[in-house]
Amino acid sequence: MTNLELGRLIVKTIGGKENIIKATNCMTRLRLTVKDSTLFTKEDIKNIDGVLGLVVDGNSYQVVLGPGKAKKVTDEVIAEFSLARADAVTDNWAANKDAMKSGQKQNKFKNALKIISEIFIPMIPAIIAAGLFNGLGSLLGQLMTSKVVSGVFFEGMQLVFTLIGGAFFTYFAVFTGVYAAKAFGATEALGGMIGGITIGANIVKLSTMIGLFNTAVPLESILTTGKGGIIGVILAVWILAQVERFIRKRMPDVLDLIFTPFLSLLITGLVTIFVIMPVAGFFSDGLVYVLSLLVNSGSVVVSIISGYVLAALFLPMVLLGLHHGLIPIYAVQLEAMGGVSLFPVLAMAGAGQVGAAIAIYIKAKKAGNTRLTSIISGALPAGFLGVGEPLIYGVTLPMFKPFITAGLGAGFGGAYVMMMSVMASAWGPSGLVALPLMIGTSGILHYFIGLVISYIAGFIITALVIKEKDVLNV
Repeated sequence: MTNLELGRLIVKTIGGKENIIKATNCMTRLRLTVKDSTLFTKEDIKNIDGVLGLVVDGNSYQVVLGPGKAKKVTDEVIAEFSLARADAVTDNWAANKDAMKSGQKQNKFKNALKIISEIFIPMIPAIIAAGLFNGLGSLLGQLMTSKVVSGVFFEGMQLVFTLIGGAFFTYFAVFTGVYAAKAFGATEALGGMIGGITIGANIVKLSTMIGLFNTAVPLESILTTGKGGIIGVILAVWILAQVERFIRKRMPDVLDLIFTPFLSLLITGLVTIFVIMPVAGFFSDGLVYVLSLLVNSGSVVVSIISGYVLAALFLPMVLLGLHHGLIPIYAVQLEAMGGVSLFPVLAMAGAGQVGAAIAIYIKAKKAGNTRLTSIISGALPAGFLGVGEPLIYGVTLPMFKPFITAGLGAGFGGAYVMMMSVMASAWGPSGLVALPLMIGTSGILHYFIGLVISYIAGFIITALVIKEKDVLNV
């Protein structure tokens, strides 16, 4: 089945073009906002060949298709049926109003996590690509230092890789500002400018003038370039959105184009430099300090316990949608520590689930449950590659016990990875495809060992807990 054929079938099953308000995609899912969810059932969508899973949140139906395929199918669907993208403005306000009424009530915390995901999800392809280029550049640098390779060619390639990787991470704050402005309803270019302010060289001169710069230890300055990091940028752009909206409502139309952006940037820029950056910097520094204690702890016991708990609890966090709240922490780590330690640890959760699924497969095959074995055999390849939704929503969560045993098994891999201080150059899909994101050859090796430990532990614990009777009627 082609991507277009799959897209047509999904649209037909979900009630046709008329039942879809808008469409978009994340890394692994086609996301459709529907008007009337009574026209179809969840099972109708799940039973489509090529659909790996389904996540429902109110009137939002997230069809799991896998990395790469989700983007292709979404593009085909939008082009074929002339659908509105989720980030596009629609004139059909009545349909939007009805859809919002039919959705679940969202609390403030869940809305905040949703906004964070809207800011960072569009950047994930660039984050992964830049991380890979930086990782390859770092690897070439190590090989040249140790005289394994040499010559102008390898020096040139190392420069090219770091140049491409730096094109994103050097201006991460600017990209964050743009997407934060889109999420908060501010002018996107102005959001990018606010992000650019936080990394501007003149910050140091201003800080020195008012006595906030620590010449002896620049990184400990109350105000310096990059202070507050991504958290500060997001908060500053939120304020920009409020200021811009306030000014625009009161500005005469003839003066709006000139004075609204000027005044919005002036007011928000001053607040960003002298209030948000120092305050957010204090919070970021504290967060980095705590994370550094865990990552660089001289106590093996601390590393093992923290790694185990983090990996074991990650699947429930994914289920509750809380994992999006970790993205700013990843960004803070990357900026302050040169790598992300949380991502490799949390990636073990998917590996524990793979091990649990293999144990269930053996039990189900012995019990004669061909339906369950078919589901697992179709979902396992995606699980090995870091796409965990098919196993979560198709196997472990419906059975519940394996959902718990998978996390318990993942904890052992997380403990090992934390103990070995594995760092990643970026974050993205977990599983085997994340191997190139690990920093250094030792990082790649220890991450792989952590995966294997999680596979085995998830398998053993699940095999001990799950009985044949548990898989008979699944």
